[in-house]
Amino acid sequence: MKKALICGISGQDGAYLAQLLLKHGYEVCGTSRDAQISSFQNLMHLGIREQVKLESMALTDFRSVLQVLTKIQPDEIYNLAGQSSVGLSFGQPVETLESIATGTLNLLEAVRFLGKPIKLYNAGSSECFGDTGEIAADENTPFRPRSPYAVAKATAFWEVANYREAYGLFACSGILFNHESPLRPERFVTQKIVAAACRIAKGSAEQLYLGNMQIQRDWGWAPEYIEAMYLMLQQEQPDDYVIATGESTSLEDFVSATFASVNLDWQEHTVIDNSLLRPTDLAVGRGNPGKAANKLGWQAKYKMKDVVQMMVEERLAKS
Repeated sequence: MKKALICGISGQDGAYLAQLLLKHGYEVCGTSRDAQISSFQNLMHLGIREQVKLESMALTDFRSVLQVLTKIQPDEIYNLAGQSSVGLSFGQPVETLESIATGTLNLLEAVRFLGKPIKLYNAGSSECFGDTGEIAADENTPFRPRSPYAVAKATAFWEVANYREAYGLFACSGILFNHESPLRPERFVTQKIVAAACRIAKGSAEQLYLGNMQIQRDWGWAPEYIEAMYLMLQQEQPDDYVIATGESTSLEDFVSATFASVNLDWQEHTVIDNSLLRPTDLAVGRGNPGKAANKLGWQAKYKMKDVVQMMVEERLAKS
């Protein structure tokens, strides 16, 4: 039985990944900064909380990382941990860089120190590309990060590439574009929109406040993107892959589709709030997942409108 260690198991991706690996017959262990007090709501939501072993680990503490890796002896490590909000990173740049870049470095160095054939997946981000205009970014597109979060993710990406080349580690990064699901917390704009639309549909008189609605993003379905992570570690050679749908739509289109799915006109319930604008933002995010299709056999089945429909249906079912 293969053993997987998921750093950041309490988040959206970590929970779906745990579910997938359990289906593949893995023994799954997950880490949190304090496993004793963490609620692991997403694992409970998926009904797998009791099937996963949980350990406390501080990724920014090398000794803590080494202790857990020595104890668990994983075959595969999935690094999904670290501060995950682009918006929050502008207010907490130091914590963002340390949790992502230093955390990734500690994992890589611990794997090198142990000298075992551990495969490592690192969660990269499409934010690293910055503004690509109308060009769909692929694995050869230069990074031009425009947020502290993107800077941290770009740093971690190059750490992984360096350890792969310099020390022969099986380490790879998935450069994932936006991927959503019902497990997203409401501080993410997609869930904020879905939650507000569903409350308004049920009679709430509130207004939805949003920033720049002209930004375009490549939105996919998170459970599908998890499969790509898994496939990367099943290859004979480690490599980096862009994971995306290949289609971008505006935030305004996302809002419109969400309100339309509950039979409402978004313009009657939405207010532009300039205080929600970021210091710097990406106008367009668009990915080219051709390499993943060719080498991993992975392709996104669900696009933005499918994602909206599935998120709204689950939200309404819960409320």
